[in-house]
Amino acid sequence: MARKFVVAWLLAAVTGAGVLASVSGVQAQESKPLVITIDEGVVEPMPFAAPVFIAEDAGAAEFAAQLTDVMTNDLVGTALFRLINRSAYISSPASFEATPEFADWRAINAQALVTGAVSTSGNQITLRFRLWDVYAGQPVGQGLQLVGDRDNWRRLAHKVADQVYSRITGEDPYFDSRVVFVAESGPKNARVKRLAIMDQDGANLRYLTDGSSMVLTPRFNPSSQEVIYMSYQTGEPRVFLMNVDTLQREELERQPGMTFAPRFSPDGSSVVMSLSRGGNTDIYSVPLGSRQLIQLTNSPAIDTAPSYSPDGSQIVFESDRGGKQQLYVMSASGGGARRISFGSGSYATPVWSPRGDLIAFTKQQGGRFYIGVMRTDGSDEKLLTASFLDEGPTWSPNGRVLMFFRESPGPNGAPALRSVDVTGRNERRVPLNQPASDPAWSPLLK
Repeated sequence: MARKFVVAWLLAAVTGAGVLASVSGVQAQESKPLVITIDEGVVEPMPFAAPVFIAEDAGAAEFAAQLTDVMTNDLVGTALFRLINRSAYISSPASFEATPEFADWRAINAQALVTGAVSTSGNQITLRFRLWDVYAGQPVGQGLQLVGDRDNWRRLAHKVADQVYSRITGEDPYFDSRVVFVAESGPKNARVKRLAIMDQDGANLRYLTDGSSMVLTPRFNPSSQEVIYMSYQTGEPRVFLMNVDTLQREELERQPGMTFAPRFSPDGSSVVMSLSRGGNTDIYSVPLGSRQLIQLTNSPAIDTAPSYSPDGSQIVFESDRGGKQQLYVMSASGGGARRISFGSGSYATPVWSPRGDLIAFTKQQGGRFYIGVMRTDGSDEKLLTASFLDEGPTWSPNGRVLMFFRESPGPNGAPALRSVDVTGRNERRVPLNQPASDPAWSPLLK
């Protein structure tokens, strides 16, 4: 029986350039391997089955269901996969080594099947899993075994979801990653803002600062072990570095004037940021070794929000040098800049995609705010969201998803983190039980 998956894929839809990548066949026949057609068109999530992982000892029982749930929630959250209700399952794996009864899974229209087993030893958890093409009746890739501490059991589930996602879609993974952001509390006119960190799905929330001083714009370094951010700890905006494990922090450098909008270079060896002094704001880089400022822009305008290209050769930033906020690109060593945004309205907070092909931004036009993307030369602009106030996009490690924050209107309005697929589909709120803003997604964890 021929099956067909049709998944609208991001770049074709974003650029309007047609099908940029195509894996034909979305034909999952009994004699053919599991594949997905990458095409424009209607999104039809792939139905898959995932029986609760087998607990191979008494200590594993408390983790088996949770691991399975975190893994399936990751996949379903993409809107590319649909979990078949377990009450419909006809059979369950007798053991991890057993070959599935494929006829039972075909009968409920499962096109992929994930099986797994969990065991424990001391403080360690071992998770084995397999991905099956139900209609081909064969495994998709080799089975894998993952080992981790009990305290980090959720990372095992994210790693399984990453493997399943990548094997079926052919894209790089992004579930095993974290987000640093500004957690907010208190009345709208007197918000307490402190740094916080969480898994990309909103779990494992942990505060990094106590709220005694306002913080803004945290950003990860490439190892995800340090964040750089702006703080009013000294009474004026200054840039600080913090180790997210030890919470040790230091001021990046001390110069007259205000420093803000920091971001690491792709190799983590330097920081680019804005420095405002003498009534002028320019962009500077700061090598972390020498801590000597290197001026990159020199204009009477406000130049800020710099973001490196993935190869570190260019920087995109916002500037009002043309009369209102627009986006510009320059060499990472500074010098002349070329304007890339030409639409109506103003543009801000540009962020270069990890894939290098797109730049995300905040746009204000006609009293509304938008999150959008454009190619690095400014062409093919596409607005993904719209609201009273959407701001601050950040890319997932694979460049597939954008997270941002949305402020609700009114005296009791508050910001909340949201995510959206780069096609503009699957916009959803990040499950977090408090107001939050300024998200920054980490690279994939090591």
